[in-house]
Amino acid sequence: MMSGSYYVPASSKWPALGSLAVGVMMVGAGMLLVHGSGSPIMAIGLAGVLAVMALWFRDVVRESRQGLYDAQMDRSFRWGMGWFIFSEVMFFAAFFGALFYVRTFAVPWLGGEGEKGVAALLWPEFTAHWPLLNPPGDVAGPREVLSPWQLPLVNTLILVSSSITLTVAHEALKEGYRATCRNWLAGTVLLGLCFIVIQGVEYYEAYAHYGITLEAGIYGATFFILTGFHGLHVIIGTVILATMLARIHRQHFSPDHHFGFEASAWYWHFVDVVWIGLFLFVYVF
Repeated sequence: MMSGSYYVPASSKWPALGSLAVGVMMVGAGMLLVHGSGSPIMAIGLAGVLAVMALWFRDVVRESRQGLYDAQMDRSFRWGMGWFIFSEVMFFAAFFGALFYVRTFAVPWLGGEGEKGVAALLWPEFTAHWPLLNPPGDVAGPREVLSPWQLPLVNTLILVSSSITLTVAHEALKEGYRATCRNWLAGTVLLGLCFIVIQGVEYYEAYAHYGITLEAGIYGATFFILTGFHGLHVIIGTVILATMLARIHRQHFSPDHHFGFEASAWYWHFVDVVWIGLFLFVYVF
C-alpha cells in the first residue's frame, strides 16, 4: 500500500517460507556431513530456497513495473544492497583472516618458532613452509601446488574483462542504447560461464593430478573453502546477470530507473575484486 510518498509492502509469506527452506537445507547438509546421508533432504531444501527466491523476486519486479516504488524506496534498496555487500566483505574477510593466521602464526609455531613453538617436539621432521606439502601427523598433503600462471591467470583475465564489458553495458543503458547494453551484457554472462567451466577443469586437475583435496591438510581446506565459495558467488552472479539480460530484452529498464541492473553490477564487481585477492594470496604468494 502507499503511505504518503513511501511504499509499504503488503504482508508477505516469502520470508517465513525462505527461512523454512534454508532450515531444511541446513538439516540435510548436517546429516550429509555427519552421517553421510541426507542429500535428498538438502536437495529439497535447496529447491525450496531457489523457488522462494524466484517467486519473491518476481513480486518485486511486478511492484517495480507497476510504479509503486518512489525515491525513498529506491534509497532503501540501495542501502539494503550496500549492507548486503558489506556482509559479503566480512564473510570473505573471515576466510582470508584464517588463511593469514595459519600462514603467519600457526605454521611458524608448528616449526618451533616463538613461545608457542613446541610442536617441533611432536613432529621433528616437519618443515614449516607454506604451502604445507608435509602436514604434521598422519594427514596426507598435496603432492604439488597449481601454477598461478596457467588456468588461474586465464580466469583472472576473464573476470577483469567481464568487469569491463559490464561497465560498458551499464554506461550504454544509462545513455539509452538498449541494444548495445544487451550485447555487452550477453558477453559478460558468457565470460562468467567460461570462468565457471575453467574453475571446474582446475578442480579436476587439482584432485586428479596434484593431490589437492579437501583432506589434504590445511592447504587443501583453505584452498577449496576460499575458491569454492568464490565460485559459488560467480555462479550466483552469472544467474543474476542472465536475469538482467532477460529483463533488458523485455524493456524493463530505462536510463533513469534501473537499480536492479545497477545492484547486479555492484555484486559482480565485488566478486571480481575478491578474485583478485584470491589470485594474489592463494595462488601467487
